[in-house]
Amino acid sequence: MKIEEIDHNLIVNTEITEPNIIWLNIRQAPFVLYGVTYNEQCGCYTRMPRTIADQVSDGVAQLNFNTAGGRVRFRTNSDFIGIHAVMENTGLMPHIPLTGQSGLDLYRKKDGESSEKYYHTFIPPMGMHAGYSSPSYTDGALADYTIHFPLYDGIKELYIALKKDAVILEPAPYAHPVPVVYYGSSITQGGCASRPGNSYQAIISRSLDTDYINLGFSGSGKAEDPMVQYLAGLEMSIFVCDYDHNAPDAEYLKKTHLPLYRTIRAKQPELPIIFLSAPNILLDPKGWEPRRNVIRETYQTALAEGDKNVYFIDGAELFDGDDWDSCTVDGTHPNDLGFYRMAMRIKKEIARLL
Repeated sequence: MKIEEIDHNLIVNTEITEPNIIWLNIRQAPFVLYGVTYNEQCGCYTRMPRTIADQVSDGVAQLNFNTAGGRVRFRTNSDFIGIHAVMENTGLMPHIPLTGQSGLDLYRKKDGESSEKYYHTFIPPMGMHAGYSSPSYTDGALADYTIHFPLYDGIKELYIALKKDAVILEPAPYAHPVPVVYYGSSITQGGCASRPGNSYQAIISRSLDTDYINLGFSGSGKAEDPMVQYLAGLEMSIFVCDYDHNAPDAEYLKKTHLPLYRTIRAKQPELPIIFLSAPNILLDPKGWEPRRNVIRETYQTALAEGDKNVYFIDGAELFDGDDWDSCTVDGTHPNDLGFYRMAMRIKKEIARLL
């Protein structure tokens, strides 16, 4: 059975037949790229320098090609926006939608509006191997657009199709252009949001109009020294430390968490630092309590040493509320509800600090 033959609303359109369009490479002005850079050596987009990622671990080296947090922004009045992504699908994952793993989604902000709003999902077809194309249509109003890159897949090239007679301009800059940097696990990377724009960082970014960098590495956020040194050298407005999940145990966390803080603080004395503990504690309080205590201890040590720019968010607060047990797909990775609740709690701290 093919469900699209029964329900036409589930047809995935990957054909672009629109006349009078022009294809543009996002590496060219006036497009503005955020959260990723183009690596000439490998001919693809990465989240951090490849030379450093390769020093950290095999996991980080591979996941560096996943474009979580990548965005391209532009301003246009085109009544057609299409994409052609050159990419290699990494293989289907059982607990994240393909729209989140390999898809791109489109947000826009029209003049006079207070924030970006979801507009369209560029849905990849099942079984793709070399990328895909996807069309969308607009009302032709002049607006700023943001396209979010895949969370668990990589992009070699991205082309955008617009009407030939359309205006194409640089977008309005973020109100807070110095990025918030998030470091952590698969949850930080965006697993398992239904689409890229529903990761908790993207939600916060839209709400507060701030740039961000996603350095979540699935199963591989372990605060190795090359990674910590790299983090300490980044220009950032706030650092969010969220790697609890990937520390093998509380003892490993104890060996790495405070040293990570000290290294970053030594290089950036005034940087606000937010420590998160894992939200799983609601499902397994006994199992996760020792880890939460380690993170709280780092926070309390920093306070005792006179640091007034550190903050702690208890993981038990991240899913808090009615039906908190409905916030994951597998007891660990948030669904869209989980990410929304995470965003609302973390945003409170970030908004105050910005």
